[in-house]
Amino acid sequence: VQLQASGGGLVQAGGSLRVSCAASGRTFMSYTMGWFRQAPGKEREFVAAISWRGSSTYYADSVKGRFTISRDNAKNTVYLQMSSLKPEDTAVYYCAADRSTVMRTSTNAYDYWGQGTQVTVSS
Repeated sequence: VQLQASGGGLVQAGGSLRVSCAASGRTFMSYTMGWFRQAPGKEREFVAAISWRGSSTYYADSVKGRFTISRDNAKNTVYLQMSSLKPEDTAVYYCAADRSTVMRTSTNAYDYWGQGTQVTVSS
């Protein structure tokens, strides 16, 4: 599967932004999908994951209550709605696909990665 992230940009602190990830291939709905982010000088970190059917989600503590992950299997797309953004949310955001049905937080667990989209939150 190929993944293409989009929707990043510059937003003020407290604002909202939605990033999207479009997937190619007919097997998209069989994958657990995740969002990760990487800030300059830091390791890539888990943000959120969603089960193949969209019935289960899991979030990093740092974004819980502010970010919402969702997916539309008919459109082969997964979304990350980000609200109450903080400067520390600034990073390149990556979507990833995991063939496992278990939602996992390790970068090593994911099989396919998109190219990333930059999100910058100004103070």
